[in-house]
Amino acid sequence: MKALVLAIDRDDDFGKKAEVKGPIIGKGKCIDAALKLSLADPEDSDANVAYAAVKLYDELKKSGEFDDVEVAIITGHPDVGVKSDLELARQLEGVLERFPADGVITVTDGAEDEQIFPIISSRVPIISSKRVVVKQNETIETTYYVVYRYLKEIMSDPEASKVFLGIPGFILLLYGIGNLIAISQPESMNVISGIISGTLLLLIGGYAFTKGFRFRIMDALVNEFIQVIFGVAGLIVVISGMIRAYSDLDAYAQSLLHYQPSTSLISLVLYINSINTTLMVGIAVALIGRIIQAYMRRDLHLWYNVTALLILPTFWIILDMTTRYALSVITFYSAGTILEILGALFDVALSMLAGSLLRRYMIEWARSGKVEAGTGTESV
Repeated sequence: MKALVLAIDRDDDFGKKAEVKGPIIGKGKCIDAALKLSLADPEDSDANVAYAAVKLYDELKKSGEFDDVEVAIITGHPDVGVKSDLELARQLEGVLERFPADGVITVTDGAEDEQIFPIISSRVPIISSKRVVVKQNETIETTYYVVYRYLKEIMSDPEASKVFLGIPGFILLLYGIGNLIAISQPESMNVISGIISGTLLLLIGGYAFTKGFRFRIMDALVNEFIQVIFGVAGLIVVISGMIRAYSDLDAYAQSLLHYQPSTSLISLVLYINSINTTLMVGIAVALIGRIIQAYMRRDLHLWYNVTALLILPTFWIILDMTTRYALSVITFYSAGTILEILGALFDVALSMLAGSLLRRYMIEWARSGKVEAGTGTESV
């Protein structure tokens, strides 16, 4: 049986620091490579891995347990991941061509290098594995790798990133906006402090929020410029309306209720009712941007955005009625309320009819060849 003692350097410290290219085959070449790496970086544990592999090679040679034994070092790539693992697999094939081993004994310095064991075992059986420990380095590196792996999973998993990045980022974003708006102290230091802290919170919260929810601002500006512009315009309309409604809340309460709210809950419901129109107008502006973008791209889902725009009056009626009912301004049995409900039902029916006709027209549009390649009716 032929055994291969294989030292693994997944992040290519031999190449980066000692300028030694893998694969490195043979006892003498492995010792030379380890010596070069030790001189380049005496603290690098990969040199100790190479020495340990040579030592194990000598021990197996003397024991006579195998018919033939060889030692080799394979190096990956500084970009640890797919790129490094492909390079390690390529070098392993080269080693096995020169020394067709029946089994491999791996030598590593930590958990990260051991991640390629499935790649090795898919080509040749792993007889045994040895981890080289330099003082307390094993615990430190293993702990670092576990923490790094879970942080990487959080960053790459959309659901986890929304919880750990998106929500805290959104809270910081709102707190930063509130901090900027709430600046009312005449003292200059307080104003400057508020501006700085608010700006920092906006930047940090905005970055975490966009990262957590996978908002690619530059890509959106390049590929969906019209939609982004109308979306920002709609957001500005909503924010402006919210500020105006807050400043005129007392006058609005007097006109609608003929008295000032006695509790914060009534004030909140009244405020929601006062921003109803502004909220729907802002959403309508954003939807118009989506419709224009879809039309220019010849997107078959144009009908969906048009239907959403047409059904907005229904949402306005629902929000207006429920808030006024909560404020005891109307009852559900009055003639005016019944007319509003009938109006909402008529708007829903009209929206569904218009959406169905537009969808049918879009399908015919696609079949006539007027839609760009890559858009099919299956997704409609």
